[in-house]
Amino acid sequence: MEFQWSRSEVLGLAKEACTHCQGFGLRRSRSGPAEPCLCVLRAVFRACFNRFRHCASLEKYVSRVRVEQVNGRDQKQIWGMKNEEYMVDFCRLAERNLDEAEYRLFRFHFLLGADWKLCCRRLGMDRGAFFHEIYRIQQKLGRVFREVRPYALFPLDEYFGGAVRKEVTSNLVTMPAPPHRRGLMPPLKKVA
Repeated sequence: MEFQWSRSEVLGLAKEACTHCQGFGLRRSRSGPAEPCLCVLRAVFRACFNRFRHCASLEKYVSRVRVEQVNGRDQKQIWGMKNEEYMVDFCRLAERNLDEAEYRLFRFHFLLGADWKLCCRRLGMDRGAFFHEIYRIQQKLGRVFREVRPYALFPLDEYFGGAVRKEVTSNLVTMPAPPHRRGLMPPLKKVA
C-alpha cells in the first residue's frame, strides 16, 4: 500500500516562497495522487535532524528508561530509552537508504559536522555539486523518515509518545440530519 500524504499535513511544512508548490506543499503528479513538494521533504528531514542533534547533545545522566503502554490486542508495557532509540533509528535509516557515496557525505556533513569546504576537499567535489547532493539527501531521507512503516520518525510527537494516529474504521455510525425546520422569516415588503 502506497503512503498517502494529506494536504493538512504538508501545508505547515511547505515554504511560502516555493516556486513549485506555491506554498501549498503538494505537487500534481502525472499519474496517481499528488506528491509532497521537495520543500516539504527537506522540512521533514530538518525537523528530524534537529531532534537528532537535541538528543545527541543531552548529557548521559539525562537519559532514562521509561515504561510505555503499547496499545493492541494484548495491552503490554515495554521499557525503552526513546532518545537513544531515535538516534539509532535515524542513523540506521540513513545507512540503509543512501548509497555509499551519499552516506559518506551524510556522515561527514550531518553526523560529524564538517562544513562544505572541508567536505568538498575531503570528497573531491565542487561547491555546487556538494549543495545539490545535500538537497537530494535531505529529500530522500525526508520521504523515508515520514513513510517508513510501522513506526515513522516524523511526526516527532507520535514517535516520542504523543498522540497516535489510528486507522479510521469502516463501522462508523453517522447521525441523521435534524429535520428541516423553517425559521422565522421577516417580511420583505412593507405592509401598508
